[in-house]
Amino acid sequence: MAAPTTVRAPRAALVPGRTPLRIGPVSTVVRLRAAAVVVVGLVVVVLALAVNLGLGEYPISVPDVLAVLLGGGNGGQRLVVLDLRLPRSLTGALVGAALAVSGAITQSIARNPLASPDIIGLTAGATVGAVLVIVFAGAGGAVGGATAAVGIPVAALLGGLLTAALIYGLAWRRGLQGFRLVLVGVGVNAMLVALIQWMLVVTGVYQAARAYVWLNGSLNGRGWEHVWPVAVALAVLVPAALVLAHVLGALQYGDDTARGLGIRVDRSRSVLLLVAVCLASVAAAAAGPIAFVALVAPQIAQRLTGIARPPITGSLVVGAVLTVVADILARTALGGTELPVGIVTAVIGAPYLLFLLARHRRRSRG
Repeated sequence: MAAPTTVRAPRAALVPGRTPLRIGPVSTVVRLRAAAVVVVGLVVVVLALAVNLGLGEYPISVPDVLAVLLGGGNGGQRLVVLDLRLPRSLTGALVGAALAVSGAITQSIARNPLASPDIIGLTAGATVGAVLVIVFAGAGGAVGGATAAVGIPVAALLGGLLTAALIYGLAWRRGLQGFRLVLVGVGVNAMLVALIQWMLVVTGVYQAARAYVWLNGSLNGRGWEHVWPVAVALAVLVPAALVLAHVLGALQYGDDTARGLGIRVDRSRSVLLLVAVCLASVAAAAAGPIAFVALVAPQIAQRLTGIARPPITGSLVVGAVLTVVADILARTALGGTELPVGIVTAVIGAPYLLFLLARHRRRSRG
C-alpha cells in the first residue's frame, strides 16, 4: 500500500502577512501591511489635498471641497477649486510621488539610504539644464520666455541623463558599490551647484531672480501645463519600475547573487536608473528642486511597510503626502507670507539626513 502523499501549502501562504495572488499565468504575493499603508496613505493624500484646496482668500471648508471634487458644489466653488487651485495641489502631489519613486529606486540600486537624487547630484544635473534655459533663453524677451517654457522640461531631462551617465561611469569599478556611488555623487553635486551659482552671477538681475525662485522649489503659479507632464511620466515609468521590482529585491543581496538568480544585472540596473533619472528630472522641471522628499519618503515608507528595501508604491504615496502637507505648512506657517515648499521640505529633511549619517557612523564603528 502506497504511503499517503502530503500536500503542502504554497510557501508564500505560510509567511505571515503575505497572501498569494494568481491572475491567469501571472502570480504574485500581496503584502497586507504594505497594502494597508498604501490605502491609508491615499486617504491622507485626499484629505490633505482637500485642506490645501480650501486655503486662500476665498476659504472653502473641507466637506465643500470634497463635494466639488465629487461633482457637486456651486459654480463659484467649482471655479475656485477646479480651475484655480487644483493644478497647484495636483502638481505638488505628483511631483512628490515622482521624487519618492526616484529615491526608492536609487537607494535600492546603491543599497544605501543616502543615495537619493538630490544627494548624489541627479537633481542638480536637471537643475543645471533648467537654469541654463531660464537664464539665457529668458534673456530674449517674449520669444525667449516662450522658448524657456517649452525648453525647461527637455533641458532638465537632458541634464539629469548626462549627470547620471557621468556618476555611473565614475562610480563603476567592476561593479557598483553603494558607498562609492554616494561619494562620487556628492562630489559631482558640489561641482554642479557651483556651476549654477556661476550662471546666476553672470546673468542679469531679472533672470537671476526668476531662477532663484525656481531653485527653492515652488508650487506657486502652477497650472495644468505643469500637471500633465508629471502625470504622463508617472503613468509610463511607475509601471516599468513595478515590473522590474524583483530586480531591486535581488540587488539587495549583491550583484553575484542576482546574477546567480538569472538576472541581467547591468542592463536591469541601467533601465532602473534611467527611470529614476527621468522621474527626478520631470519633477524638477515642474516645480524646481524640492529638497529631501526623495531622501525621506522612501525611508518612511520602508519603516511603515516593514519591507527590506524601500517599496515603490508605498514611497509614491508617502512622497505625495509629504509634499502636499509641506505646501500647506508653507502657505500657513507665517500667516500672510507664503514660503516656497522646498524650504519647508528642507527644514523637515535636513535633520533626518543628519540622523542617517549618525546611524551609519555608529554601524561602521560597530
